[in-house]
Amino acid sequence: MARRNFLFCDTAKGADASALCFSVIETAKRNGLDPFGYLLFLLQELPKLGENPSEDQLLPLLPWTECLPQYCKLK
Repeated sequence: MARRNFLFCDTAKGADASALCFSVIETAKRNGLDPFGYLLFLLQELPKLGENPSEDQLLPLLPWTECLPQYCKLK
């Protein structure tokens, strides 16, 4: 990540949160997904899984899975 991306992060936790967001967005892009659509999908689905989802519950949410909704994919 470029240093400028963290220029306005006031705390280490803020920088960590920004790095996590950048990582999810870049991974979505590299897997041919629309970053906004994929983030929307995650924000809709993750709360349904509860506090401690299992690995099996999280696998269908990964950006390289084949079962993502069409709105997550680039047109």
